[in-house]
Amino acid sequence: MGPGPPAAGAAAPPRPLSLSARLSYAVGHFLNDLCASMWFTYLLLYLHSVRAYSSRGAGLLLLLGQVADGLCTPLVGYEADRAAGRCVRCGPRKAWHLVGTVCVLLSFPFIFSPCLGCGPATPEWAALLYYGPFIVIFQFGWAATQIAHLSLIPELATNDHEKVELTALRYAFTVVANITVYAAAWFLLHLQGSPNVEMARDASDQLGIQDVQVFQNLSLLVIGVGAVFSLLFHLGTREGRRPQAEEPDENRPLLAPTTARPLLLWRHWLREPAFYQVGLLYMSTRLIVNLSQTYIAMYLTYSLSLPKKFIATIPLVMYLSGFCSSFLMKPVNKCIGRNLTYFTGLLVILAFAAWVALADRLGMAVYAAAVLLGAGCATILVTSLAMTADLIGPHTVRLMVWAGGRAGPGPGQAADLPARVPQHSGAFVYGAMSFSDKVANGLAVMAIQSLYPCSLEICCRACMGFYRWVMVAATGGVGVAATLCLCSLLIWPIRLRSWDPGAQP
Repeated sequence: MGPGPPAAGAAAPPRPLSLSARLSYAVGHFLNDLCASMWFTYLLLYLHSVRAYSSRGAGLLLLLGQVADGLCTPLVGYEADRAAGRCVRCGPRKAWHLVGTVCVLLSFPFIFSPCLGCGPATPEWAALLYYGPFIVIFQFGWAATQIAHLSLIPELATNDHEKVELTALRYAFTVVANITVYAAAWFLLHLQGSPNVEMARDASDQLGIQDVQVFQNLSLLVIGVGAVFSLLFHLGTREGRRPQAEEPDENRPLLAPTTARPLLLWRHWLREPAFYQVGLLYMSTRLIVNLSQTYIAMYLTYSLSLPKKFIATIPLVMYLSGFCSSFLMKPVNKCIGRNLTYFTGLLVILAFAAWVALADRLGMAVYAAAVLLGAGCATILVTSLAMTADLIGPHTVRLMVWAGGRAGPGPGQAADLPARVPQHSGAFVYGAMSFSDKVANGLAVMAIQSLYPCSLEICCRACMGFYRWVMVAATGGVGVAATLCLCSLLIWPIRLRSWDPGAQP
């Protein structure tokens, strides 16, 4: 006789997510990834080289976006945690995801479009003021979508290896999104040609005002494709599949046994050393990934003096390399562990930094360097996200215990006032870590833009070496800081204090 369904109230083993559920979750960040690819890779280049705004003005807009994102991220995380018990129909994470998606769809196309109503006599400050509200709305939507999507990992995953697989699939689609953006950029740059044949050799290889339409069409393409994948996420992902403890009823004790794992509120995380260890490691990781992505186009255009098609092909090679390496994360993590996997990725990035520092002209070897950078960034990003999920683990979801001895209201019954409301602090952890990385990225970019050595906004001989050393510092310098953070985890492994949620006021 085959096994029947589990008896009511029996503790059934958690069922792993189906392939369709994993894939539908993985595409939920696709719109954000498409927009982030354009934001980090092309925003400075578009504002500085195409729209001819000053380096400080371009940096100020990027800083505004990062600060807005950094401020919105913990607030969204906190509100998502508070809404955990109130949004029953679609789930609090998916509700915030939908709000963020709408904001991104409505604001992003305006960032890469000409200023409406601006003319040749319009001062730069007025044009920058025009872009400001669209950037703030976009960053709020981006933060809401990111936090909602990240905080679903502990909710959906049933074991450690499934967490790694979800983060790896998520990053694999991040790479696919970047590949899509760069392939589309390459195609649009080739379609855009100079009307004068004599000017083709010079004008077609240099970015300028003639490329405004290229970036505008690229942003519209990004929005259209991303909207489709966001719809697939909402249709295929069900929130709340994480296995819970047994529901209490009239015949079971309301209090968990003393051996239960500790469950932390958001304020408890601020007293945990491991929270700051993993947070610094995650911030260092994002600095390496985002700064290298932001300045790779500047490095190719000004330091290496390559044609403008390379601003699409080199990032494309980077993310193809990252795509391939992301699928190795699960077996590699299983064999050598999180720390050694992260350290391996750091070694690859440091090798890239040494190559750029020692070689004035890379020539066609720039493709090999791009492979190193792409593989290293993919490795450390996937592993750092897995470490964050490990930090949260089972410490963020508390069983709801209702007054009157019931697990919840019956059908057609109003809910009693809960003796203990459910507390979910996973979104707060992701929000706090994202806050640090957003603000750090914005300040780093503004500092770099302020150090721009040319007196004119047109690149001179001094800026050719400038962007080369920016790439070295963004990968090698921050890579050394990430190594120190990793050493702290080796000396003091991730451990959380045993907090009693009812003991704190």
